[in-house]
Amino acid sequence: MTARSPWVGDLIRDEDARRLGIVTDVRGGTVWVLRPEHEGGRWTSDRPDRLRVVTPREEMRHRL
Repeated sequence: MTARSPWVGDLIRDEDARRLGIVTDVRGGTVWVLRPEHEGGRWTSDRPDRLRVVTPREEMRHRL
């Protein structure tokens, strides 16, 4: 599988924040908005190269 920038709905690992999260929005193609999978809150990242897709959104639908 080739690396790609995360999409809305992907479960990712943020290598800078050292957390798992789900992409909820991509603002202007430059800022990724993330939230923890099972908690409240959110954070942002402007480093898509540091966001690793753990579970693609297609597979996340089965987990919800």
